[in-house]
Amino acid sequence: MRPDQATRNVILLTAALALSMTGIATLATVSALAGQMLATDKRLATLPLAIQFTMIMVSTVPASLLMRRIGRRAGFLLGQTMGIAAGCLSALGIIVESFWLFAAAGGLVGVHMAVAQYYRFAAAETAKEAFKARAISWVMAGGVIAAIAGPEIAKFTHTLIPGRLYAGAFIAIAGLSAAAMVIVAFLDMPRPAVDREPGSGRPLAVIARQPAFVVAVLSAMLGWGVMNLVMTATPLAMHDHDHSFPDTAFAIQWHILGMYAPSFFTGDLIRRFGITRILIAGAVLNLVAVAINVTGTSVAHFCVAMFVIGIGWNFLFVGGTTLLTETYRPEERAKTQGFNDFLVFATTTVSSFSSGALQHALGWEAVNLGAVVPMIAVLAAAAWLAAHRSRPAQAG
Repeated sequence: MRPDQATRNVILLTAALALSMTGIATLATVSALAGQMLATDKRLATLPLAIQFTMIMVSTVPASLLMRRIGRRAGFLLGQTMGIAAGCLSALGIIVESFWLFAAAGGLVGVHMAVAQYYRFAAAETAKEAFKARAISWVMAGGVIAAIAGPEIAKFTHTLIPGRLYAGAFIAIAGLSAAAMVIVAFLDMPRPAVDREPGSGRPLAVIARQPAFVVAVLSAMLGWGVMNLVMTATPLAMHDHDHSFPDTAFAIQWHILGMYAPSFFTGDLIRRFGITRILIAGAVLNLVAVAINVTGTSVAHFCVAMFVIGIGWNFLFVGGTTLLTETYRPEERAKTQGFNDFLVFATTTVSSFSSGALQHALGWEAVNLGAVVPMIAVLAAAAWLAAHRSRPAQAG
């Protein structure tokens, strides 16, 4: 692939992911509140989000295998189509006051998000080896736009349809997916010949036994799970502590900014300090966010903690993704990426189911304390990998 074509693809992928993530940021701001508004049993407020992450989990492997057959561009176009349908169906669920229709729309959101996860892998595939970590982090940096635009769109559109609170925000999500479709149509990423050999490569069990694979998956899996556990409960917790919707949107805005702003330099940090140190830093930051959350419930506490946990997620996810690319050969790409994302979103699904119930039954402090053990596990795993990789050098 020509250098100019590779750069063009990374730019297009960044723009498309920025639009997708803006829609997801809008969703993160309003979905739990809309669920709480529609649900008779308030413990089910986060069920639509749980269904969403269940469908991400179920769809990751099929999406990866489908894109191996039809190519990245066609797969991304299909994913954006699901985003349009999800936004429209969610709005309809609110308009007709049907919690279960609204929850069902979460399934389409999940398919849309499952496909969107592969933008980062597409960036790695279009870049040369030396540029791989930067390409991944630059594409992820498209989320900075989402951090600014998503909650603002939620604030300006959640009352757009009179008498149907939040429905307008989901119409906006459909529009963002339509815009992303236009951008994706200009991608030029020929499918590698090796991806047309479905039976080639090592068995997945062999790939999964590599120490780097274990740590890569664990970091991304628990990083996503912990972030989602806390983020999903945040709008509910702020509502319970009598904070306004604009304050909630502001906290989510800072959270998403924390998730994606570091991507401008995460790749450089990985190259300078090494992946394991970045993973350790991400776990420590998440523990700091927990400490902030359990010491107070002011708007400032929520905003700062959400920002810090966003940075922690970025280090764990970008670091884990970069580490994962070291564990497979080109012909093993689809099944390895699909298995990784299946495990990541299986954990995220569990955290989504748990978040609303924990917040309703035990409160905000219990939600945050649930994040401590997983982050200690990531710290231990990253330290173990660092020690494992240093042994040959010491022996020499």
